[in-house]
Amino acid sequence: MRDVKMKGTTLLLNEDQTVTVLENVGVEVYKELKQEEEMNQPHCTINDKEVTFEPVQTVTWYENGIDLAYGY
Repeated sequence: MRDVKMKGTTLLLNEDQTVTVLENVGVEVYKELKQEEEMNQPHCTINDKEVTFEPVQTVTWYENGIDLAYGY
């Protein structure tokens, strides 16, 4: 089993066709958001602060960072 303290990037594909990128977050943030995926205002805890987002279509996890300038 993998270490739950690993860091990566979480992408939230929003209902308004935009993308929210959360870089260098722990996999536990992804797991929180994945459970909230179908809720009207998904939320999670980042750096001991509760963060609420607009409705999302899907939540995706990438184990490493994404080079947004290059495209992956």
